[in-house]
Amino acid sequence: MKNKKKRNALRQSLAVFRYSGRAIGLVWNTSRSLTIILATLTLMAGLLPAAIAYIGKLIVDAVVLASQVESQSHNFVNIYRPLLYVGLEAIAVALLAGSQRGLSVCQSLLRVLLGQRVNVLILEKALTLDLWQFEDSEFYDKLTNARREASIRPLSLVNRTFGLVQNALSLVTYGVLLVNLSIWSVVVLVIAAMPAFIAETKFAGEAFRLFSWRAPETRQQHYIENLLAREDYVTEVKLYQIGEMLLGRYHQLFDQLYGEDRDLTMRRGLWGYLLSLVSTAAFYLAYAWIVVETVMGRISLGDMTMYLTVFRQGQSTFSNALTSIGGMYEDNLYLSNLYDFLEEEVVQPWGEATRGLNPQDGIRFIDVTFTYPGSSKPALRNISLHLKPGEKLAIVGENGSGKTTLIKLLTRLYTPDSGRILLDGLDLQEWDVDALRRRIGVIFQNFVRYQFTVGENIGVGDVEHLEDQNRWRVAAEKGMAQPFIEQLPQSFQTQLGRWFKGGQELSGGQWQKIALSRAFMRSQADILVLDEPTSAMDAQAEFDIFNHFRTLTRKQMVFLISHRFSTVRMADKIVVIEAGEVVEQGTHEELLAAGGRYAKLFLLQAAGYK
Repeated sequence: MKNKKKRNALRQSLAVFRYSGRAIGLVWNTSRSLTIILATLTLMAGLLPAAIAYIGKLIVDAVVLASQVESQSHNFVNIYRPLLYVGLEAIAVALLAGSQRGLSVCQSLLRVLLGQRVNVLILEKALTLDLWQFEDSEFYDKLTNARREASIRPLSLVNRTFGLVQNALSLVTYGVLLVNLSIWSVVVLVIAAMPAFIAETKFAGEAFRLFSWRAPETRQQHYIENLLAREDYVTEVKLYQIGEMLLGRYHQLFDQLYGEDRDLTMRRGLWGYLLSLVSTAAFYLAYAWIVVETVMGRISLGDMTMYLTVFRQGQSTFSNALTSIGGMYEDNLYLSNLYDFLEEEVVQPWGEATRGLNPQDGIRFIDVTFTYPGSSKPALRNISLHLKPGEKLAIVGENGSGKTTLIKLLTRLYTPDSGRILLDGLDLQEWDVDALRRRIGVIFQNFVRYQFTVGENIGVGDVEHLEDQNRWRVAAEKGMAQPFIEQLPQSFQTQLGRWFKGGQELSGGQWQKIALSRAFMRSQADILVLDEPTSAMDAQAEFDIFNHFRTLTRKQMVFLISHRFSTVRMADKIVVIEAGEVVEQGTHEELLAAGGRYAKLFLLQAAGYK
């Protein structure tokens, strides 16, 4: 049983190095030329130290020999030999310095290229993920951990791998030299370096676990930083005077994280020092042994110089090699976050259809039920409705009733748990996602305010025509944004937002008109989804827009979510949703005559205008 546990522990320890080969492959694919240069320079840096130590021995022995020769005629010859060795050592030192400098240059260049490549891999993966994965806090922690250090860890792992090869080459050559002294000197060299390896491996694992556990706290810190430093939050922070409270929370989180870091750093430093004393003691025992051997005449002064140099450098090299292994262990732990994220299972859409079976059927929801991941209560339950081509459907309900969820299902950001959604008589799951979404123009209540130019803010509505200025103007006219855009300093070329120099900020209503124009960029879209599209506009502007809007969308199906009944009444059909269920459905007049929930809400809102 104990042997089985030991084998399992060994397998687990070795399994953590499974990413080393993948990291080297990643660096190789990033830049083959730099990887080859890095390997070549590593080979040189591994072999040259032992050569320099041996040449140093030759210099000392040659000098001693020259000093013992009394004849002037032979002295010139004996001086020539030490000077030759000095020249050789100078060349070797210069080559070693050049290889080390070259390694530093290669690593710097690879760090930039590899950081870019890994970040692109992460972002490409993010594009394939479903919406629910971004809304899952545990998955978001995984994404945060992958992004934080994984961009530098692959290169760190490769550098340590090459460094291990370099150290191994040096140790082999050192070992060859030390064996001539005694096989026990090699044993002492190995044993003396072990404590540092044990300490580094232990604390590397602790540091990784600490890093993984506190991802939520780190995100909270970043969030508070944004609240205190972003222009779109600063107004409320100042008016509600919550700056000190937020700063207090920031300090509290920092103190917690710092306390954990401090404890780990202190223990790592203390044990590192205590174990280094073992290595120091081993070195000076070997030092004393070599001195005795020299005094007894068993080895020459040059041998003593070489052995002392080799033992000191060998001890340092062996310690570095073991520390590299410990570092590789740590890098592999961090890289496990990256590859866990990159290998996250993604359900690929299987639909390929680009047209439906019956274009005159429009959109049908048939007994659709949906529950958000992690929730026990359905957000929508047994939803059934039908919208024919050209019809306008208004969706009414309290916040949290499921209105926006219904839109997310229509746009295939989510998939129903049960029931079906049909477009042109064909299930949405059978449609090609790109073909489906090209047919939909959408403005969500929490639309994105891109820190781009005005034209680009509109153009993102149809990325295939992002730079098409004629489409910008047409879409802006449809969204009734053209008049105020013409008043901006550079019209459609005006930078929006405050993040970049010269940026202009818009009012809430103006931003909504930009977003509405964005929805009109897709000239081929026959489905428009408008989620509270005029909530930041005054009543007159809203009335003008919807009169204009009805004229523009005669042939398009429209889903309209609004709390204002003055706009809702313009729809062909109205659906009232409560707690995820359709409780009423009909025209404005039919629902008023029914005297149900809609009539009550309409009369309540109308009373506010009297």
